Amino acid sequence: MFMLLIVFWYYVGCFCAVYKNTQIHLISDTLISFSTSLLYPFVLYLLPGIFRIKSLKNNEGNKETMYKISKIIQLCV
Repeated sequence: MFMLLIVFWYYVGCFCAVYKNTQIHLISDTLISFSTSLLYPFVLYLLPGIFRIKSLKNNEGNKETMYKISKIIQLCV
């Protein structure tokens, strides 16, 4: 794994040395991708929790339906 990382860094370094105007775009795209990959799991795992909290606090008759929806969302994730 460490060797692959070294090869990828060498490839990116050579690419940025040849195409100098792409460095800013490469860094910004990398930061956007990294932040998206960190935030994506929080959103996915927050949705079933919201449905379960609402089903516990809900006094109406659709408690079971909201709980089942949360289970379906959990299985899809």
